[in-house]
Amino acid sequence: MIKTVFFWLNCARVYSLPITVLNWLVIFVYSLKLGGNFLLGMIALFGIGLVHMATNLLDDYFDYKDDKYMQFSQNCKCAYLKNGHASVNDLKTAIIVFLALAGFIGAFLFFASGIYVALLALIGLVVALTYQKFSIKGLGEIAIIIAYGPLLYEGVYYVMTSHFSWTVCLLSLACAFLTNTILYVHMLMDFDGDVEADKKTLCTTLKTKGNALKALGGFYLAGFVLLVLFAIISKNYWYLLTFLIIPQVFDLYNSMKKFNHDKTNMPKIYPWHYPLDNWKTIANTKDAPFYFRFFYSRNIVTLFMLLACVAILMG
Repeated sequence: MIKTVFFWLNCARVYSLPITVLNWLVIFVYSLKLGGNFLLGMIALFGIGLVHMATNLLDDYFDYKDDKYMQFSQNCKCAYLKNGHASVNDLKTAIIVFLALAGFIGAFLFFASGIYVALLALIGLVVALTYQKFSIKGLGEIAIIIAYGPLLYEGVYYVMTSHFSWTVCLLSLACAFLTNTILYVHMLMDFDGDVEADKKTLCTTLKTKGNALKALGGFYLAGFVLLVLFAIISKNYWYLLTFLIIPQVFDLYNSMKKFNHDKTNMPKIYPWHYPLDNWKTIANTKDAPFYFRFFYSRNIVTLFMLLACVAILMG
């Protein structure tokens, strides 16, 4: 039983949860400083994590059904289905279990916090179930920004304080634009495969990898501009600490530019690129250039979120 649980947690990409946790942490710390309920905020985290993993599994389910896409996708995509370690029916069952557990937590928060929890949970469920539809129309980024922005931040803030806030919405969008860069970097590296498979993403909609790369810069710029506005409105200029990661943003941007021209390009690794998960094993595979940039994009966002938390505590 325990082995099965760990297997499906791995398939659901539990390793991607730190970004979800960090987004939660930003609004959790913010709400707590305003007198928010600690326990309800912690319980909300478990529900958010379950929905995140269910969405990952749903993404695998729809992608695996697309034979043409799977032919050109990264080798690691749906590996547990390709190698026969799990069937599609097993995947369906796992999705239902994750969503059912999330629903149980949502029901508890509904009785503990109020009726709006049900509305937020419904919106979250709709986003999770329709993410693939957004994605195939090249609008996956919109779903991510909604889910990791106003939905997550306002949801946790409401659960902990019983209020909504336009200021929180601004903070949420700043963090969501940065969070979205992780997905976008992944999609940009999948550009050629998506074109071959006729899969529509925002990157392929922009026609060229050069245009798509410029959009990546636009997401970073939007996040920083919104955070500056939030800092001005809240009169807490500690948020400008996040500017410390700008050199890393430029470093990643240049690395992505090289990847656009040569998928085998592997930059020299420096201390600021870490952590790189399971790197001793991955470094010797042909997927190393892909994973290096994916992990690096995640690390940049991680540092952004941690600096935002420091700003909240210092303000």
